[in-house]
Amino acid sequence: MLRLHRFQQLVPRPLYIHPPRPAVSFRRPCPIGHRLHSTSMTSPVASTSQPAQIPALEGPHKDQPAQKKSKDKKAKPDATSSHPLELTPKPEYFDHRIKIFEKLKAEYDEFVKNQPRQEIAVTLPDGSQRKGTSWETSPMDIAKEISKGLADRVVIAKVDGNLWDLERPLEGSCSLELLDFEHPEGKRVFWHSSAHVLGEAAERHYGCHLCIGPPTEDGFFYEMAIQDRPVVNTDYPVLEKVADMAIKEKQKFERLVVPKETLLEMFGYNKYKKYIIETKIPDGTSTTVYRCGPMVDLCVGPHIPHTGRIKSFMVTKNSASYFLGDAANDSLQRVYGISFPDKKQLAEYKAFLEEAAKRDHRKIGKEQELFFFNDLSPGSCFFLPHGTRIYNALVELMRSEYFKRGYQEVITPNMYNSKLWETSGHWANYKDDMFVLDVEKEKWALKPMNCPGHCLVFDSRDRSYKELPIRMAEFGILHRNEASGALTGLTRVRRFVQDDTHIFCMPTQIEDEIAALFDFMQHIYGLFGFDFELELSTRPDNFLGDIETWNQAEAQLKSALDKFYPGKWELNPGDGAFYGPKIDIKIRDALRRSFQCATIQLDFQLPERFNLKYRPADEAAAVEAGKPPPRPVIIHRAILGSFERFVAIITEHTAGKWPFWLSPRQVLVVPVAVPYREYASEIAEKLTNLGLYVDVDNGENTLPKKIRNGEIAQYNFILVVGQEELDGRSVNVRNRDDVGTKTRAETVPLDVLIEKLSALKETRSITNKLV
Repeated sequence: MLRLHRFQQLVPRPLYIHPPRPAVSFRRPCPIGHRLHSTSMTSPVASTSQPAQIPALEGPHKDQPAQKKSKDKKAKPDATSSHPLELTPKPEYFDHRIKIFEKLKAEYDEFVKNQPRQEIAVTLPDGSQRKGTSWETSPMDIAKEISKGLADRVVIAKVDGNLWDLERPLEGSCSLELLDFEHPEGKRVFWHSSAHVLGEAAERHYGCHLCIGPPTEDGFFYEMAIQDRPVVNTDYPVLEKVADMAIKEKQKFERLVVPKETLLEMFGYNKYKKYIIETKIPDGTSTTVYRCGPMVDLCVGPHIPHTGRIKSFMVTKNSASYFLGDAANDSLQRVYGISFPDKKQLAEYKAFLEEAAKRDHRKIGKEQELFFFNDLSPGSCFFLPHGTRIYNALVELMRSEYFKRGYQEVITPNMYNSKLWETSGHWANYKDDMFVLDVEKEKWALKPMNCPGHCLVFDSRDRSYKELPIRMAEFGILHRNEASGALTGLTRVRRFVQDDTHIFCMPTQIEDEIAALFDFMQHIYGLFGFDFELELSTRPDNFLGDIETWNQAEAQLKSALDKFYPGKWELNPGDGAFYGPKIDIKIRDALRRSFQCATIQLDFQLPERFNLKYRPADEAAAVEAGKPPPRPVIIHRAILGSFERFVAIITEHTAGKWPFWLSPRQVLVVPVAVPYREYASEIAEKLTNLGLYVDVDNGENTLPKKIRNGEIAQYNFILVVGQEELDGRSVNVRNRDDVGTKTRAETVPLDVLIEKLSALKETRSITNKLV
């Protein structure tokens, strides 16, 4: 049995929801449901319709057995690089950097030697204390005191809440946490250190100039400028061999704080590092560099103690990119990798990738004829009849809940004059992500979100406090100008629809409305078997409005989270929308991968910008006192997010085995011979009249072949009818999810079956079982 839970954050997903961000992003935070990130990928648009390619499984690697010689003249040649393992002579910048580093290191060692030693107290998370000596005792020393197993397992330390190298001496009394690879921060540090090993291998093999090399959600990458040579997959085994050499040497990660002017001298050969130093480090200040072996890199750290902690290392893929993610800058090459502190984890990771590839929504979408893409409209999905059934079932689910929960559905235009977007603030903050049109000498744009239009609906007449809250919903078609290289199946598209609502309420109603939204969210996710986690995203750098209003909004969201999910949410500083803070909800699918779908955003800005107001209960007294009419607060809300993306997520979550209520192929009726076709058609007509999707196989195939075809097509139930069933007005039921009924099925009276199928659809059960 695969222990797939290990890789809840590790998988290079077919659902590529969150591509790694470059060091500097020029995209802005966007409204709900369909998040945008800058990208430096240069994949062709046509790739959107193709199942995910996984070079990590398909490419050559150093540990793969050599191919046997084939007599076939057309056999593929061995995937080996024609370039030497390492450059000879080695790049001149190796010695240049090391010379400066060793001089500074000697000065730092002397500084540490001269620091006064004092007894310090180190407080552990359980409240216990360990004694140590300032400028001598390190977190690793404490780990060794506790147990050898902990010392071998720990990846990084946190000292007074800040990440700290394990071998770096403590400077005074402090609190101490010891984190292993399974901790999210430990994992990021481990992969960041592995990125340095990849960078070292790239320098030794290509003689390249490195740019940035961060950890990602599923490993790490390094960007580099290589003169007159592209990275190809036959380089993977070579890079892995050089990385393996560095790992076997157990190269220590050594930290130094270096002033800006010395950094410019150290990295003077590399224009990319120079640019980062000149633009990101203020004059007269310092930052850190780290050395491992011959590599010295600009880096804030921290890192693992030495490269020997890496027990398995694999190059997974490569791509083109731009420096700092800007197409106006130099074109670079990006190499990705994955690593683990245990060799078994890499084998499990590869098995996980294979399972993820089987569930790829593009693969299943093609096999089940659900949807396709065409380059004549990139990023816009063509839903086929069976895919449309799934899509409509999701819309019907949300619409039925809206009716129960007091929502009002509206329909608003698809295109607006730029004046609307100027009022809302999107023209200044979001114009580059919109499709802009010239119409009669004026600028117009297709709407990328519904909220400004809903503000016009609210303001279309006088409003009273008695009407609030107004819960306004719309299944409007939205367009966002995603870069062509970022388009990825249904998960990153240009044309989509959201389960988008905006709640206009009084400030005193916010807590009750958020409580109702939490209940709504739990109900919907429960239907699909999702669990979820919550994050509060706070004020970004490009926020609109005044800080006091933001502080008030953030405080209200914190209060709601503490009340309903105490201790079960995380803070995500600086990632709010430009108009307000938000609660992001990430669901986990059957493979334990995380995806953001739901979001709850509090907005005090749009009501101000659109001059929205309502008549208060004490209107006469307010007018007499000269008080302006109060403004509503807007709560932006989505649960499924974009329907397109949610179809992708649920496709991979179920592996194409749809729950009955959502299934595009619910029932297949199979007559055992020609005389029973009429009875089969009668059954199909009765079930179709109930709103079920039913097909009859009256073809010439044998009975076993018909049943097998139905199983492959993922019909929830296959009903086999012959003389016995005709005489008894019954059916022989085979359940897709019940292995025991594949050879011996249950006979059920037709009237009972109709009742049970109706109940199964009505209850929207995730279990494919007649009860």
